[in-house]
Amino acid sequence: MIARLAGIAAVAGWAAATTAAAAENVVPYAVVGDAIPAPLAGLNGDAARGRAVVANRSVGLCVLCHPGPFPEEPMQGTVGPDLSGAGSRWSEGQLRLRVVEARRLNPDSIMPSFHRVEGLERVLAAWRGKPLLTAQQVEDAVAFLATLKE
Repeated sequence: MIARLAGIAAVAGWAAATTAAAAENVVPYAVVGDAIPAPLAGLNGDAARGRAVVANRSVGLCVLCHPGPFPEEPMQGTVGPDLSGAGSRWSEGQLRLRVVEARRLNPDSIMPSFHRVEGLERVLAAWRGKPLLTAQQVEDAVAFLATLKE
């Protein structure tokens, strides 16, 4: 019985440490209305790096679901809205919230939360406690998407 309780305590301690580590990976942000108006951690985004994040099937994963102005990327998705003109449709803050936590705007959205780790379900073990994108990658993606005016 004592060994079992020690095992439970060890698992609880591991879970607390994992949650604390996850909190370090995710930058706090404030949602105002339908946007996250302030850049994550005050970072500046770079549109060229952001294009690389958005168009990469292994990093941003965006083109798996969204079509967009990426002629070099075959078989773009059709599930999500076209990214062409995203910068005309939404402000940087609105784009940021969509990337960070799209389900906050549409609870039925199938778009993953790219910079959140709490309250998620069915997360692969390798990704538990880790955001899909770093704060810098989010800001880079937002910088790029904001340039898509047509």
